[in-house]
Amino acid sequence: MLDSKALTKVQSLFLVAVIVVATVVGVVGYILFSGQGQLGETIKIGFIGDIDNFAGGASWKAAILAAEQVNAEGGVLGRHFEIIAEDDDSQSDTDMVIASNAINRLLHVDNVDFVICHTGVAGLLYQEKTSQSKKILFASFVGAAENLSRRINEDYDNYKYYFGAGLNFTTTMQRNIQSVLDCREYTGFNKIALVTQGSTVGLWISFTEQSLIGYGFEVVHVGQIPVEAVEFSSYFAAAEAAGAEIMYPLILAQAGIPFVKEYHTRQSPMVLWGMISMAQQSNSWELTEGKCEYTSNAGYPIVAGYAITNKTLPTRDAYSERWGEEIMTYSSKTYDIVRFILPDAIRRAGTIESEAVVEALESTDIETSSARHFILTANHDVLVPSADYEYPQEDYMCNFVFQWQDGVQVPVFPKGIMEEAGVTYMFPDWPGPWD
Repeated sequence: MLDSKALTKVQSLFLVAVIVVATVVGVVGYILFSGQGQLGETIKIGFIGDIDNFAGGASWKAAILAAEQVNAEGGVLGRHFEIIAEDDDSQSDTDMVIASNAINRLLHVDNVDFVICHTGVAGLLYQEKTSQSKKILFASFVGAAENLSRRINEDYDNYKYYFGAGLNFTTTMQRNIQSVLDCREYTGFNKIALVTQGSTVGLWISFTEQSLIGYGFEVVHVGQIPVEAVEFSSYFAAAEAAGAEIMYPLILAQAGIPFVKEYHTRQSPMVLWGMISMAQQSNSWELTEGKCEYTSNAGYPIVAGYAITNKTLPTRDAYSERWGEEIMTYSSKTYDIVRFILPDAIRRAGTIESEAVVEALESTDIETSSARHFILTANHDVLVPSADYEYPQEDYMCNFVFQWQDGVQVPVFPKGIMEEAGVTYMFPDWPGPWD
């Protein structure tokens, strides 16, 4: 019987076998071969994450798609990309022994040239291991990235090989809260209710409530919702009784569908502006039977279907065509690393040697599917403009809020992108404080 540690290696070998077989039969032969004959040695990109989990698996698929596209265009420096994956089971039941074995295999058995991780739990371990081997590590899921980037400030020479490709937790939270300032500008409302669901309820409420009070909001209600909840009428009733004009929620996964439907069905006299996982998916209109109308939700252009760059919709369409499913936020970050960020840095460096590629990455300014200007900060995080940044926020990686209007998600934050799109914020068509 195979244990979980052995299984991760089997999965990796299976992936390599699939690529080899596909090459032989010509299905995806451009992974190793071009129309002009076989290229030189491949550039090996290791992917590590929970491949059996829907998010980790989606990121793995994004890496494969991006590599296929790079290879179809002739590769980089005369070499094709090869994706080698290790499953670390990080989203199910994190075992640091499994994680350590997985990263060691990538570095010392597969001898990869670069590593992409889709995990927040084992990030520090992966950073330590890759730094020791002087291999560049990209993080597409950066929930705990503050710890990783902090090491660069403290010990640059040892940890300079780490780079984040997405927004870290603190930046995401701060920018989402700042978005409510635009909601207040559009509506004139100041009384707000917080409702949240999940294992980090206390942390989220404390951070959010203090921040909103600091911005001059009156927090009139705070509600904590069990993770298993699927019925939300009492939570809406409590917020309404407190006189809330804005409800600012954090609702996880599938619960977002009944939550949004409850808001619309009861015609709640509040505007809904927050973070509702399922409400940003393009099929939410069908899943909610159109009852996500007027919901304003933090999201990303590639998921919402808004062409923030020339690469947004082509990436979205290519992923859907290749895999028969929608691209996710985190998988789009993995795609951008393999498709745009890494090839650009390698070409400018003229080599895959780590020191040269690190230097090239530090001067990156490139268009991706998520940003018109993908730029990295001194601590190798993504540059995210603050509300008072001198350049338009929408030109860089930033948080967005989209509102469902007549079956389409339109951008309502940042305000500059709303004006660029030629849309306006809409109130519900039922009675409320907006009358």
